[in-house]
Parts: sequence; C-alpha cells; structure tokens
Amino acid sequence: MSRTRLLTSGAVLALCGALAALAVGVADAALVKVGALVIRADGGFTPRTLPRHSYAPISFQGHADIASTNSAPPPALQSARLDFDRDGRLATRGLAVCPPGRIEATTPKQARRRCRNAIVGRGHVRAVITLPNLSRVHVRSPLTLFNGPRQGRNVTVVTHAHATFPVRQTFVVVVTIERRRGPYRYRATFDVPAIAGGAGALTHVDMRIGRRYRFRGVKRSYISARCSDGILQTRGRFSFADGTIIAGSIFKPCNVRR
Repeated sequence: MSRTRLLTSGAVLALCGALAALAVGVADAALVKVGALVIRADGGFTPRTLPRHSYAPISFQGHADIASTNSAPPPALQSARLDFDRDGRLATRGLAVCPPGRIEATTPKQARRRCRNAIVGRGHVRAVITLPNLSRVHVRSPLTLFNGPRQGRNVTVVTHAHATFPVRQTFVVVVTIERRRGPYRYRATFDVPAIAGGAGALTHVDMRIGRRYRFRGVKRSYISARCSDGILQTRGRFSFADGTIIAGSIFKPCNVRR
C-alpha cells in the first residue's frame, strides 16, 4: 500500500530544513528545556570569514534532536515561523528545477535520480511512532531538498522524505520562501504534516545545504552570505501539540574578510 501526501502553502519551510536552520544559528551546542520537552541543536557554516559588503558562497550543516525527559514520546511539532538574517542570500538563476509532481510516490533513491541536477541539500529525519498494542517504533528516512519552481516572485524548495511504517508514504513538501524588508531578508512558516496519522513525532533531523554550479560560464552558489555586522541571526517560533511554544532569536558570529 502506497500513499503520497503533497503539501503546498503560501510561505512554508520544510520541517527538517527549519530545524536545521535553528541548529546552524548557534555558536555551540544549544539545549532548550521546557517541562518534559528537550531540544538539542548544533551546527555551523563555512567559511566563517566573509566580505563585509559583497556576498560569498557558503554551505552549512546542522542537526537537532527532540526528546522527552519522561517515558512518553515528545509532543509532535505542529508549526513554525522563521525569519532569516538580511546578510544571507539565496540564488537559483540557472539552477535546474524539480517539479513536485516528478517525485510523488517515489523512494529517496528514485527521487534523487529523477531530479539529481536540482539537489541543494541532503540529510536524514527520524521519528517515533506509538500505536495501540504495539511497541514504540523508530523510523528513519533520507531527506532531500530540491530547487523548485518559482511561485510568483518567490523561490521554492521541494523537500522529499519517505516512510515505510505503518504504510509506505511519501512526503513531498513545497517550500515557498518569502523575501521581506527590514533586518530579516526572508520569512518562512510551516505546518507540520501528521506522521502516521498523528501517532508519530519528529525526534531528529540533520542536514547539509549548499550547491555550487555554473551558469553561462559563471560560478554560482545556491547560498551566499556577507558579514556586515559580525553576526548572522535567525528568529523563530515553534509550536507543539501539547501547547508548548518555544520562541526567540539565535546568533552566529562571523569574521570580516580583510
């Protein structure tokens, strides 16, 4: 039995990408504890030394873990909103595009083969599923981010993951990233799809994002950044099924290239 869930909204960021962004925003491993809910995150970007005014290619990696201090599984993450620093920039001109329909009902290997030239990030996700009269089951999937078709003036990312329990299910999430004015250049929000019909909760995400490519003989980078004020920052708000909300800003220092 196979089932595909296709999600699209006006301004969304894939669940795993969002938590990875949280992870790379901290200088050292971060620990957030609210009641029985515990989030651990760590990561970084390279290079750390950047121009003050122009943009230079970067890549980043991070991971985050969601756990509970008691015997119950952690509450399911339901929604999030993220604002990204004005000193970061996305560029997709000339990069291959992966329409979401091309990777519906596919395994991770099939999806990566069909849209290999549009891949901008890879990682893994894990979740715990609790069903009546069954032992708790931990499931894992490769995670892939593809450059997606534009929606109006906004760039998109198409995120793919695949579950095999309790049924085979492909998650294809269309991510629209909204460009804004002010101290934060981009805003993204997402509603988290139910895992195993609501019986599952995300427990882990790790990701590496970055893509260098050529277009018309010019070297380009999917992600670039500058260091105009010595920090790169992200502001986020995360809501969980038990009513817990975690919100705040995180900062990552950078060095100005001399």
